[in-house]
Amino acid sequence: MATPREPSEMRILSVAGEHLRQHGLRRFTVVAVAEEAGMTHANVYRYFPSRTALIDAVVDVWLKATERSLADIADGPDPADDKLERLILALAKANRDLLHDEPHLFAALSQAVAKRHAISRRNRTRVRALFERVIDEGIATGAFEPRDRDRAIAFVIDATHRFIHPASLELEADVPQASIDARLATLIRVALRALAAGVI
Repeated sequence: MATPREPSEMRILSVAGEHLRQHGLRRFTVVAVAEEAGMTHANVYRYFPSRTALIDAVVDVWLKATERSLADIADGPDPADDKLERLILALAKANRDLLHDEPHLFAALSQAVAKRHAISRRNRTRVRALFERVIDEGIATGAFEPRDRDRAIAFVIDATHRFIHPASLELEADVPQASIDARLATLIRVALRALAAGVI
C-alpha cells in the first residue's frame, strides 16, 4: 500500500501540475514551483530529489487515476468480452484525450515512456495485469478459448499498442478521429473473435 502523502508534498504536486500544464517541460523549474507553493526549493527537494522526479510524480498522479478507472472496469460484473472491449476503449480514449486536452502533460508522459522511467514501467505492469485478469476470467467462463494463454495476452497488447502508445498517438494526431475509432473498433472485433475461436 502506498504511503499517504504529506500536506506539503500534496501542495507541491498540485502546484507542479498546474505549472507543467501552463508552461510545459521547457519552462518547468523547481525554483518556480517552490515560489508558487510558497516554500524554498530546498523544501521541494526534501520530497522530490530532482526536477525529473517531480515531473514524473505529476505524471504518476494522472497514470494512477487512469489505472483506477480501468480497474473499475476489470472489477465490474460484465462478461469478460465486454470488459476487454471497454478496457481497450477506455485506455485509448484516456491517452488520446490527454494528447488533445493536456499537451504539456502528454509530452511529459511521452518522455517518461520513451526513456523508460520507473513510473512508466510500473504503469505498464499494472495495466497488463488488468488485461491478464480479464482474459483469465474469459478463459474461466468459456468466453475465450485460446490455444495459448500467454500468446493470447501478448496478441491483445501488441494489437492495441498503436492506439495507446504516446509515440503512435503523436504520429497520428492529425488523422480524423472517426477514422481512428473505426480502425480500433475493427481491431477489437477481430481480437474478440480470435480469442473466442481459439485461433491464437
